[in-house]
Amino acid sequence: MAAPPAPAAAAPPGCARFPPVHHYDASARPRRTVAADLDGTLLASSSAFPYYFLVALEAGSYARALALLLAAPLLLLLYTAVSEAAAIALLALVTFAGLRVRDVEAVARGVLPRHYAAGVRADTWAVFRGCAARRVVVTASPAVMVGEFVREFLGAEVAGTELETCAGGARFTGRIRAALVGERKREVVERLFAGGDMPDVGLGDRESDHDFMAICKEAYMVPPDRRAPRAAADSLLSRAVFHDGRLVRRPEPAQALFALAYLPLGFLLALFRVFFNLMIPVRLVRHTYRLTGIRLAVRGTPPPAPRPGAPGSLLVCNHRTALDPIIISVALGRPVTCVTYSVSRLSTAIAPIRAVALTRDRRADAARMAALLAEGDVVVCPEGTTCREPALLRFSALFAELTDRVVPVALDARQGTYYGSTARGWKWLDPYFFYMNPRPGYEVTFLPALRPEETCGGGGRSAVDVANHVQRIIAKELGFECTALTRKDKYMKLAGNDGTVRKAGGRDDDDAGPGAKKFA
Repeated sequence: MAAPPAPAAAAPPGCARFPPVHHYDASARPRRTVAADLDGTLLASSSAFPYYFLVALEAGSYARALALLLAAPLLLLLYTAVSEAAAIALLALVTFAGLRVRDVEAVARGVLPRHYAAGVRADTWAVFRGCAARRVVVTASPAVMVGEFVREFLGAEVAGTELETCAGGARFTGRIRAALVGERKREVVERLFAGGDMPDVGLGDRESDHDFMAICKEAYMVPPDRRAPRAAADSLLSRAVFHDGRLVRRPEPAQALFALAYLPLGFLLALFRVFFNLMIPVRLVRHTYRLTGIRLAVRGTPPPAPRPGAPGSLLVCNHRTALDPIIISVALGRPVTCVTYSVSRLSTAIAPIRAVALTRDRRADAARMAALLAEGDVVVCPEGTTCREPALLRFSALFAELTDRVVPVALDARQGTYYGSTARGWKWLDPYFFYMNPRPGYEVTFLPALRPEETCGGGGRSAVDVANHVQRIIAKELGFECTALTRKDKYMKLAGNDGTVRKAGGRDDDDAGPGAKKFA
């Protein structure tokens, strides 16, 4: 519904007109259509403030997000003492004024759905999903914010507050056409169901929903309960395998305040962690990590160090952050070489490990990798891009053609406040954001090297079979899901492109790549 949370005191007047949602009996008769509110109804929390905050932060700036946070007391006052519509108008003004429409749409596509999906109530979702013929969400939140989530995850149409634009529709003015509350919700439902057959079921959580609920054939109130059981992720119609944004947790006001207030201190801490550990010999960094508050857990048996006559191992790992190769080097206590795409001269000059660029020419890359293995250990991330969720993307098969000395390495990163990866943001800041977390951590598990019969050369298996086998081994160790999703799928979802960026553009061609590798 609206922005600040509704008062948790007595139930709204007139609530007795509608029974509570737990009285709904799915077996009583068939219901085919439904109209429901979003915040406080389909979502456990009645406050939309965290989602506005994410838009202000990710599509705007930290200054805009801070301004919105400082306005929170006034928003709450407007909501309780004036009207819900007045609070929504101020929320929209502070959040959207001057923002580019395409930036807000990218946030709605890549950042918000994960947070929305985590808050879906199990009871109301069961009712809503059961009306399979037509589902409609009627919400006071801007349609541009909630539309992607509602359509993809809930399988519903959305009617929300519309925002005014300027500059030929390229930017938001911050003004709303009309807040979708009270009678306006009723008008929208009547328009959407213009044939005269009103929704079989109406769901709402407060008095401003009563108008549209009253025209539904039957309607139910959703009692406030922030601790209501959440719908299982696999019960929704989609899953947020790919998502963007820097904040790990849903930014309730207290968490949002911490994330912003801690930022300057966190950045100084990250600088200290980076440059202090750069001065330490790699065999000792594992211990200095502990001294600087970085948790590193190493499991399994690392491969033996390369020696004359014995080439290095190809360390094949899943990809959690751009720091993966450096973390493996620290866990081994010796230097490694990382292969990537589009490495810059600056990155090569200041990287604590050797970063070598590949060309995407299969034959030339194979020859280069073979030469690198003759010199020592090589790290490769065959997913080609990072994935934050407990899932592995499809593994590129190129690595399997290069050597039979393949050692799978399972990685998992612990990030409590900020994500150290991004699809749309400044990638050179990714390592800093990881190290800005109060207690960042990594788990590195060295798995047994592939047996000869599991490889291309010794076992005659195809490169694709070997790649899939290594993916399954790592996924089993981590308890992750294997997928066939690719780097292109990620960037089309989050950034609207295939992930290939001009070399001169400041963003590296591959997430495994260099810009981040320069930080220890």
